[in-house]
Amino acid sequence: MAQFFERHQGGDRTLLVHLDLGQEDHLAEVVEEFELLADSAGAEIVDTLIVRRRSIEPKYFIGSGKAEQIQEIVAVADVDVVIFNHALAPAQERNLEQLFECRVLDRTTLILDIFAQRARSHEGKLQVELAQLRHLSTRLIRGWTHLERQKGGIGLRGPGETQLESDRRMIGLRIKQIIKRLGKVEATRALGRRSRKRTTTPTISLVGYTNAGKSTLFNHMTKADAYAADQLFATLDPTMRSVKLPAGSKVVFADTVGFIRNLPHDLVTAFRSTLVETVEADLLLHVIDAVHEDRQDHIEQVNDVLNEIGAAEVPQIEIYNKIDLAENLEPRIDSDPEGNISRVWLSAKSGEGIESLLGVLAERFSGEFLQGTVTLHPDEGKLHAQLHHEGGGVAEEFTEEGGGKMEVDLPLKTLDHLHLCDRVES
Repeated sequence: MAQFFERHQGGDRTLLVHLDLGQEDHLAEVVEEFELLADSAGAEIVDTLIVRRRSIEPKYFIGSGKAEQIQEIVAVADVDVVIFNHALAPAQERNLEQLFECRVLDRTTLILDIFAQRARSHEGKLQVELAQLRHLSTRLIRGWTHLERQKGGIGLRGPGETQLESDRRMIGLRIKQIIKRLGKVEATRALGRRSRKRTTTPTISLVGYTNAGKSTLFNHMTKADAYAADQLFATLDPTMRSVKLPAGSKVVFADTVGFIRNLPHDLVTAFRSTLVETVEADLLLHVIDAVHEDRQDHIEQVNDVLNEIGAAEVPQIEIYNKIDLAENLEPRIDSDPEGNISRVWLSAKSGEGIESLLGVLAERFSGEFLQGTVTLHPDEGKLHAQLHHEGGGVAEEFTEEGGGKMEVDLPLKTLDHLHLCDRVES
């Protein structure tokens, strides 16, 4: 089925507009982040304008006088796209397009475009398309009068139905199809989560502001090859890897999409199935850019999203990353007043402090281990497979009937779950 959303092509000559209402605490950083977003989308930035007003103007968002000034800039500089660092109402977007005679995008559409470029998995592409279609459904009226014309006829769209109504209906059908497909994907994920719970394997989810270094840290700890780059939203598709910690216990690490201030609600909704891995995790590693001047604001933005998706109560350890970029920062571990480990300072790029973090996790999830030999009966083939899955040990002296003995070195909680504690012989 055809895609119903539109995307501007990379390399467009782009004018960026930010409206300052005098309420921004981090104006310079907000504007810089806006420019990085546009650059990540492949835009050729002509200029960035900061418009100062006391309130939003209903028709043009920025006021008619300033809109006319931008119109002149668009004409002189041969601008292809004007992007606003805000959420525009459909009518405002339409009015600005008619005035500028070029495409006008808002912040939500820009982020959706980046997500569309970065999504690699089938699930990720479906989630992005769902968010795009939901956003587009409110923006079908863009000043093109043909959408209001009736188009009937046998085998077409039905007598008396306008092109606009037809497009809305087709988008609605596509949204239903995507939701159904994502439901099947989520059902598969749910089976995986239930399986991990049955085997008592803890899940550790990496969260953080975009470009904080989550994927680099994930790759270092798991020896994976997840895509990592110095750009916004380098990771969209969740990646999961099983890792054996120094003490012998096994955990599952999950790398997730990065957060950003004013993350479009449509995206939060579309990626909710992915973010469930965060909500149901046993521990969150909140990765923070330790050298960023607005790191505290980033922390608050991430915690706001965690609260929105229902993950605020999940235990969290803050990981202060990129200490290699500062002369005065060394690997260390901080504890809260109760003696619980609250922060780990490290460099995912150089590897400094990684072993300390793994040691912290090993201590947290080690529990008590039990070593010995388990006698298995011929009809316990399933149990045999479960022990191998848990890394139970080496099978010895197995008979042709399938019975025999297996050496185990597993956490007590795992053996208790398998009802084997009383059968382990030292």
